Amino acid sequence: MVNNTIAQLSISEFHEFREYLRQIAGIDLGDNKKYLVETRLKKILSEHKCSSTAQLVSLIKQPTNGKVRQQVIDVMTTNETFWFRDVYPYDYLKHTLLPQLSQDQPGGRFRIWSAACSSGQEPYSMSMIIEECLKENNSVRNLNVEIIATDLSSEILQQAKQGIYDRLSINRGLSNDRLNSFFEPQGDEQWQMKRNLRQRINFRPLNLQESYASLGRFDIVFCRNVLIYFSAELKKDILTRIHGTLKPGGYLFLGASETLAAASDLFDMVHCNPGVVYKAK
Repeated sequence: MVNNTIAQLSISEFHEFREYLRQIAGIDLGDNKKYLVETRLKKILSEHKCSSTAQLVSLIKQPTNGKVRQQVIDVMTTNETFWFRDVYPYDYLKHTLLPQLSQDQPGGRFRIWSAACSSGQEPYSMSMIIEECLKENNSVRNLNVEIIATDLSSEILQQAKQGIYDRLSINRGLSNDRLNSFFEPQGDEQWQMKRNLRQRINFRPLNLQESYASLGRFDIVFCRNVLIYFSAELKKDILTRIHGTLKPGGYLFLGASETLAAASDLFDMVHCNPGVVYKAK
């Protein structure tokens, strides 16, 4: 018989798990997240026959248990995302940045990084914008753009690579016109992003606490709605290293509620009306 009871964490167990999660994933859980941890770890505790969170932490600290550690990261990662979230970054990309890049470097190859891409809506939204720009703007017909999309969760990346979404996901910000133009029906109320749009995107696992050296340099970085989960110190470190990946004058988009804070000296603010984008100094 399956035990549906949620294991109760002691305060010390919660603090131990919170500290370990911060070390391996950078996620900074608040004091009010104890029940969230209990709920999300329930299935893993049962699957690996752990009687407590302390036992689970001990298990995943062992070097041979990388898969269990990744399971924990996957369930504790928030994957809340929408198509064309906040609208203005994509409008600015389409009407200002892509034409500008194309004019500055005719026939050039441009690179965009979607950090913390979750289930793929952000990079696929970019790919749709690029496709629209190619069709609608004669000045950018030879635009060659590569999108690198990264996320901490290996499970969510596997979903993103397939580019298949159900009705609930499709309804979160995608118009019928774009659905009909860029997706192919798969039956059972599912749709898949067309192959040519998927091929523009390279999905890779990446922990934002780790080195970005393998990614190369970028013209544009989207790091949206993820910094809110990190400490002030880690935010500054991530923003400083993102600045290092940007080409001179490259652009950074943050979430609508996020700011540069201690890294503000590295960027100039550019008003999109509405919204802002940050240009690397």
